[in-house]
Amino acid sequence: MPSDAARGPGNALAPATFQHPRANRQAQLSGALVAYEFRRSKRRTIGFAVGPDGLVVSAPKWVALREVDAALRERSAWVVKKLGQARERQHRLDSNRIEWKDGATLPFLGNSVMIVLDPRHVFSEAGAVLHTDVGAGAARLALHIGLPLNATPAQIRDAAQAWLMRQARRIFLERLNHFTPLLGVQWHRLSLSSAGTRWGSASANGSIRLHWRLIHFRQPIIDYVVAHELSHLRVMNHSPRFWDTVRTVVPDYAELRGQLKDEALPRWD
Repeated sequence: MPSDAARGPGNALAPATFQHPRANRQAQLSGALVAYEFRRSKRRTIGFAVGPDGLVVSAPKWVALREVDAALRERSAWVVKKLGQARERQHRLDSNRIEWKDGATLPFLGNSVMIVLDPRHVFSEAGAVLHTDVGAGAARLALHIGLPLNATPAQIRDAAQAWLMRQARRIFLERLNHFTPLLGVQWHRLSLSSAGTRWGSASANGSIRLHWRLIHFRQPIIDYVVAHELSHLRVMNHSPRFWDTVRTVVPDYAELRGQLKDEALPRWD
């Protein structure tokens, strides 16, 4: 998403501009120019979705454009607020890129972990070991990766990812087995996902998919996602009954759900 319009002489603050890369319509909303993607769909009502690219408006084929415009005006404050939040989140993502080198940091279970290239572990089976190092009088978590000091960024990234994925599988299995008896369900297979837009999914046959990068977050957030997917084995929709099921094991799920949406993962490329 582009930055705000440039400020000029005598113009203290130019109107914000939000431009979707596939925009085919635009509107002035709450003082902002919003160019959005408009789609016709099979849905029964007009829908608004704000993502990293901007605003997408979907409407049934029978809804007139003037009704779409009216619905946009009615929701203008909400739309502009969400677009602003999405832009801020994207800025955090862009500024949170990991530099794959000795001394770089990455999040693990909500903590900051420093990467330490440690040739002593080059031939170890694990390839990487998490230590608590003491330096300058303070303890810090350090991931000792078995690579030489002249390792390339790609080698460091791949080694860190392999370790994180092993930790993700271990912790996900532990939390699945914790919540399974509490919810009275049974899962049969765990897969790690790299899906771009979904943290997890559940199939009626008991297959669970969880995004491995959940391992960056604090355990309560991981617990929410795990409980969410296991709850789908009882209720395969997002009805009030489903959320009531989630609440039985994660009472503060709404707060954790909001944190999951707000927190920005570091750029991995």
